[in-house]
Amino acid sequence: MIDGKIFVTRELAPAVIQRLRTEFREVDVWAPYEPPTPAELADHAVGCVALLTMVSDRIDEELLNAAPTLKVVANMAVGYNNVDIIAATARGILITNTPNVLEETTADMAFGLMLAVARRVVESDSDTRAGNWGLWHPGLWLGHDVHGATLGIVGLGSIGSAVARRAKGFDMQIKYTARNRRHDSEVKVGAEFVPSLYDMLSQSDFVSLHVPLTDSTRDLISTSAFDAMKSTAYLVNTSRGDVVNTDALLAALQNGTIAGAGIDVTSPEPLTPDHPLLQQPNLVITPHIGSATHATRNRMAMLAAENAIAVCSGASALNLVGRDL
Repeated sequence: MIDGKIFVTRELAPAVIQRLRTEFREVDVWAPYEPPTPAELADHAVGCVALLTMVSDRIDEELLNAAPTLKVVANMAVGYNNVDIIAATARGILITNTPNVLEETTADMAFGLMLAVARRVVESDSDTRAGNWGLWHPGLWLGHDVHGATLGIVGLGSIGSAVARRAKGFDMQIKYTARNRRHDSEVKVGAEFVPSLYDMLSQSDFVSLHVPLTDSTRDLISTSAFDAMKSTAYLVNTSRGDVVNTDALLAALQNGTIAGAGIDVTSPEPLTPDHPLLQQPNLVITPHIGSATHATRNRMAMLAAENAIAVCSGASALNLVGRDL
C-alpha cells in the first residue's frame, strides 16, 4: 500500500478508481462535472504524492509549490503542454503521459472530420432537420470527393501514419512533411516526403495536422500557410488548437481562401458561445473528442493510473516525459 494520497481531477471508470484504491492509502476523486478551478486544484493537491490530471488542468509553478510532497503528475493525454515541465523537473517531480493508446481512435476522428466537411454532412443534416428537404436537385449540397484526392499530412508520427493508412484505402495520393523524414512509413503507406511545408500545402486537397504543440509549431498554420493552400482545399486539425492561428483560420473560411475545415481542437479552448468561428457554415467543429470512445478513454485512464502507481511504488514510470530537460 502506498502511504500517500492521489488526487484524480475527474471521475473515471469504476475499474480505474478501484485499481487506485487497491494501491493508495487515500484516493481523492473530483466529483463535479465542471473541472476544478486552479485554486481548487491546488487545494486538493496539498499532501498528495500523485496527481492524475487531464490535459485541460494547468499544472504550473504555483500549484507545484502547494504540493511539496508530490512525486508524479500522471497526465491522461499524449500531450503535456499543460504541465510546466521545467518547474516540475526542478522539484524532482516526474511527468508521465499516455501514448500508444489513442492513435487509431484519433485517426478515425480525423478521417471523420475530413469526410464530414468535404461532403457537407453537418450542413445538410441541419438543413434537413429544419424541414428544408424539398425536391431533389442535381446541384443540392455539392461537396468534394475524398477518394482519389491528395492528402497532405503534417507530422507522420503514430497518428499521422494511422491517418495515412486510412487514406490509402480511399486511393488518396499521400504526401507529408515533417521535421524528420520517415523512410519506413513512406514504404508502408506509400507516402511522398515533401521537405517544404508550403510546397506540400500547395499540392494538397486535404491537409491534416498531427504535430505536438511546441514553440516551433505554435501558429504553424497562419495567413501565409492558408494563402499557399488551394481554394478548394480543406484543413483538418486533431492535434492542438494553438498549431493553427484562430484569426487566420476565421479569415480563410470567411474569404474563401480555403473551402472549409474540420477541427477537434481550438484556441482558446473552449471557444466562447458567441465566437465567430461557430457561425461559419464551412467549418465542422467538435469539442476535443478525438480519443472519446469508451475503450480508448478507459485504456488512457488505466495507463495514467499505472504510471502513478509505478512511480509511487519506486518502480520505473511506464511513460516518462521531459527527461531531456
